[in-house]
Amino acid sequence: MGYERIFTIMQHTKSKQAYEHAKRFFPGGVNSPVRAFGSVGGTPPFILKAQGSHLWDIDGNEYIDYVGSWGPAILGHAHPNVSAVLTHAVTTGTSFGAPTLLETELAELITQALPSMEMLRFVNSGTEATMSALRLARGVTKRKKILKFEGCYHGHADSLLVKAGSGAATYGESTSAGVPDMLAHETIVCSYNDLERVTTIMTEMGNEIAAIIVEPVVGNMGCVLPASGFLKGLRDLTTKHGTLLIFDEVMTGFRVGFTGAQGKYGITPDLTCLGKIIGGGLPVGAYGGKRQFMEQIAPLGAVYQAGTLSGNPLAMSAGIETLKLLSHPETYTTLEEKTVKLTSEISRVLTQADIAHQISQCGSMWTLFFTKNPVIDFDSASKGNNDRFKRFFHAMLDEGIYLPPSPYEAAFMSLAHTQSDIEKTLEAVQKWISHESK
Repeated sequence: MGYERIFTIMQHTKSKQAYEHAKRFFPGGVNSPVRAFGSVGGTPPFILKAQGSHLWDIDGNEYIDYVGSWGPAILGHAHPNVSAVLTHAVTTGTSFGAPTLLETELAELITQALPSMEMLRFVNSGTEATMSALRLARGVTKRKKILKFEGCYHGHADSLLVKAGSGAATYGESTSAGVPDMLAHETIVCSYNDLERVTTIMTEMGNEIAAIIVEPVVGNMGCVLPASGFLKGLRDLTTKHGTLLIFDEVMTGFRVGFTGAQGKYGITPDLTCLGKIIGGGLPVGAYGGKRQFMEQIAPLGAVYQAGTLSGNPLAMSAGIETLKLLSHPETYTTLEEKTVKLTSEISRVLTQADIAHQISQCGSMWTLFFTKNPVIDFDSASKGNNDRFKRFFHAMLDEGIYLPPSPYEAAFMSLAHTQSDIEKTLEAVQKWISHESK
């Protein structure tokens, strides 16, 4: 069954031409692999502009956007307040390479929301944040090994580009060419939510492990929630063995709630990594935690980290305005209500059509898995019907619904999404079901 012959196909002539031209300059024609539509096939639309919850491509097609720049666009695109502060920031200088009051103002907002971050350091991406946090953990503990979870993506630093080999927990096997074996060997990989295996590993070699790093709510194998007691178990184990617990909240920070996943689940990590939302849509990252650890970073301590554009006034200005807007009491209730309304209705109509599925949702993050079994880790996430996902994705795209072009990525609701957006999305789902069920 080909989606090409079922739905009214949008014209993508200009995007196809632009994509071919881009391939001359960028590997795969893109600057981040998922944008190439490798998991679903076809040509990625080249985006011209965005406003609120909608995107427009260079062919004039309009989409309701549930990607949201992969998470940062929680207010919607081109929010007038954020645009105004950015306009002012541009006119007063885009980068100074010197301290500014804006850095401190944003840091105060973050540390008030996330008290575990007694001190922090701004960087320019989530990858920089996790990479720097691991270096700090190794510097503080004088240990080399780290433990991560299969399917949790923490950026493209060498130590983190590993996955599990055979067995539930193993020394890492590199996911990328160019990663030295000795680095992969220092990374232990377990299955997410498998606290029993983590306990065994920590009992055997906890005194060698500098840090456990985890997405408290996973967003990079689709949205996968922690099992009851899993995060607390990690906290107890790391405390017992003198290992640092790092929460990678690049995606969940200010997304699942104003206090992040750590506030939602009541767990205090030693270090936290942030990105995405705290820059209001501009490149940004941050890592922080207990003062006793953060004071080991240069210029106070021996753990070195630096960045020319770290704390630049554009990202700081956008981040300040974004967090101020998100701090309103009704914000996250509104986001959750919208998300639950959409996901519950999608689940209802799929159930009526007897289409096997699971919908996982936390705050305004959600993922539709085409599988009958609960998704609790990477193994269960990878058993979904990917062919069905491809058909669903392209059918929705042709109806003007822009979803993540991979079964292993979370979708996002924004404050800008309207009741009309939700209704149009559900109509597109129903239209796909009517053909998929034939």
